[in-house]
Amino acid sequence: MRRVLVANRGEIALRIIRACHHAGFEAVAAYSDADTASRWVELADDAVHIGGSPAAKSYLNADAVLDAAKRSGADAIHPGYGFLAENAAFARRVAEAGLTFVGPPAEVIEKMGDKATARRMAQEAGVPVVPGSDPVTSVEAAEAAAAEVGFPLLVKASAGGGGRGIRPVGAPDELAAVLPTAQAEASAAFGDGTVYLERLIERARHIEVQVLADHHGNAVHAFERDCSVQRRRQKLIEEAPAPGLPAEVRTAITDAAVRLARHVGYRNAGTVEFLLAEDGQFHFIEMNTRIQVEHPITECVTGVDLVAEQLRIASGAPLSFAQDDLALTGAAVELRINAEDPDADFRPAPGELSVFDLPGGPGVRVDTGFTAGDRISPFYDSMIAKLVCWGATREEALSRARQAVAELRFEGVPSTAGLHARLLPQLAPGPVHTRWLEEWLR
Repeated sequence: MRRVLVANRGEIALRIIRACHHAGFEAVAAYSDADTASRWVELADDAVHIGGSPAAKSYLNADAVLDAAKRSGADAIHPGYGFLAENAAFARRVAEAGLTFVGPPAEVIEKMGDKATARRMAQEAGVPVVPGSDPVTSVEAAEAAAAEVGFPLLVKASAGGGGRGIRPVGAPDELAAVLPTAQAEASAAFGDGTVYLERLIERARHIEVQVLADHHGNAVHAFERDCSVQRRRQKLIEEAPAPGLPAEVRTAITDAAVRLARHVGYRNAGTVEFLLAEDGQFHFIEMNTRIQVEHPITECVTGVDLVAEQLRIASGAPLSFAQDDLALTGAAVELRINAEDPDADFRPAPGELSVFDLPGGPGVRVDTGFTAGDRISPFYDSMIAKLVCWGATREEALSRARQAVAELRFEGVPSTAGLHARLLPQLAPGPVHTRWLEEWLR
């Protein structure tokens, strides 16, 4: 590997470009019309235009991305997260073109990208799963499966992710109406209408484990994150390590994640996601076969550069550390600063960032691809920045986060910064569950 095409945008594109430079690789930015004058394009060693502003004409256009790699002389493609990152067909085409895909093999993405198949893989690896069903295609089959799964339950799309394609069902008489709606929604969102049933675990915590595996038989975890502060299954605040997690649960859940990664032949960075019930039992829900938005908090508490490790693995080198080399140091919290209006049902709010002054100080990190004067495009995700704060203790990390939000000056578009300022004091007492934020907002 010598030259890496970054097939993404915003803060993650900038993050990958920096990691490439630190590792001695050249970085090529792939950009759309809307991103012509972006920071990441300026900082890359080279840049290639891949199409119009809509994602379907640029960042989701596999032909355009592969052509950009060829034109720029890149020998590897890093997809970041979102867009084509978990597209098995794209990963396969990258390999067929003689390029290195900075991620897991296509067949692993395929297996773990289908949630029903992923459940089966977890069961084979001896990892506990949420009670659920095989794929169901008719109301009759769903009703029979639901009798075994129990209520309340979720109708979930086998494909996709990011909290989409999920519909709750509280009672048997709701299933006939919800099932076809869920199937149509899944088909429209992911091109695959396959759905299955899964028990709804009330007041659970969302715990995810960062895993890394190389081509030399090494597979490790980098501990866990708590991503329970969610709205409509979209994460807003993440913490590492998970607050108040008993040591024996941490050991069991991280061991299970590594066991699953080994079982499926995983390579590169990935995240194994679990629900932790009130009774202390954890259940596998899915695996994200890419780097996560919230990876910086893991970097803060472990000292591991996860994107650098991705590049090492893709280049054929072994991991730079062993499991016994890792230890948790302090605590970290990540706040997603989105261009959304919390007072208008979190409606996305594109526009010009007239003022964007970032906080600083010990333990404060801001990952962003934007500066004052930039425009927040209506064509892409509304996240503008990730505010990451580390402290020797959870209390110190949260205190620094409160100070950092107070220092952040943000004008031109509405944002979630004010909501974070109100939420952070509420987090101080301890861990929360996945419905906590929605209950608090009522």
